[in-house]
Amino acid sequence: MPFKALGLAPYLIKTIAKQGFKKPTPIQEKAIPLVLEGKDLLGIAPTGSGKTAAYVLPIIQMLKGKTKTKNRHLNVLVLVPTRELAIQVEAVFQQFSAGLPFLFKSLAVYGGVSINPQMIGMQHVNVLVATPGRLLDLHASNAMHFNALTILVLDEADKMLNMGFKKEMEQLFALLPDQRQNLLFSATLSQEVQHINSVLLHDPSIIQIEAKKESIDLIQQTAYLVSPEKKGPLLRQLIQNNKWEQVLVFTSSVHRADQVAHKLRKNDIDAESIHSKVSQASRRENLANFKAGKLRVLVATDLLGRGIDIAFLPHVINYELPRSPKDFIHRIGRTGRAKHPGDAISFVAEEDKHHFKVIQKKMKSWVKLINADEIIFAQ
Repeated sequence: MPFKALGLAPYLIKTIAKQGFKKPTPIQEKAIPLVLEGKDLLGIAPTGSGKTAAYVLPIIQMLKGKTKTKNRHLNVLVLVPTRELAIQVEAVFQQFSAGLPFLFKSLAVYGGVSINPQMIGMQHVNVLVATPGRLLDLHASNAMHFNALTILVLDEADKMLNMGFKKEMEQLFALLPDQRQNLLFSATLSQEVQHINSVLLHDPSIIQIEAKKESIDLIQQTAYLVSPEKKGPLLRQLIQNNKWEQVLVFTSSVHRADQVAHKLRKNDIDAESIHSKVSQASRRENLANFKAGKLRVLVATDLLGRGIDIAFLPHVINYELPRSPKDFIHRIGRTGRAKHPGDAISFVAEEDKHHFKVIQKKMKSWVKLINADEIIFAQ
């Protein structure tokens, strides 16, 4: 089905064509007509499925003739869990709003940077993409008003709840007008997401797109049974012996990410970490350098891993296993994309063996566990 069959305006069809998009993804095909009809929507789809454009495109079209509201009176609010996602989502609004036949302004706001430029930037904003904490700060400063708000979007609702934003979200919901369209997008349908669905959405249309199994078909998986104290030497040997030049390493904590990156640098392997405690400027620089091939190793936590989308990333390493099998699939899914094979390596401690079996069962793919002492350290 072509984009023009979804009810999008000619000026958007023209922009979509210029951007090189040929046809909508499944979530876009199903969601765009429903959003244009003004329906509340619950969209469950995996990361990388095109969820953002599924709401950005119809929202832009729906704002025609409605953007000349009072200054600092928002038309649309998009809530996201992280600064990286706020920047990405706002960039998509910028991408598809080029050449519109009406006034339009979007802005991303988030913590970790000065609030004053964001307060100034709120002038005549129609679409605000925000993290919950910074949004509450801006509202407390009378930087914006919600009287003209017609659409609320919750993007990555599962991660927002996992990060402990439930209280802030409830505070925000109480500030918004009752008459509005609500769009909730999530990678998973957890109990918490179902609860928000029940209290926030009104007779919603529900779309659920399953992750395609072939998303891991091009991934060559390897697992090493290794004690925690030998994970560092194993990681360094794999990178150096194989002469890997672009490696994404996942850890389960901010502290571990910093520790792993530091040890790599001490052993002359160019590495940086990316997580919520790193400054915004450093995070953007590290990610940009990694994507450009200027940084050999990037060490990330799960929440920040969602912002790493590289078509030809060759190597992903699970330095520590994630709690959720879905997060495991998300991690290794950073490689093996665009018909290019990739390697995913997992470090499994003795106490992790049962959990690793659960992960394999969930993804319906079995990985041989290699004893790292015998294979690597015997060399």
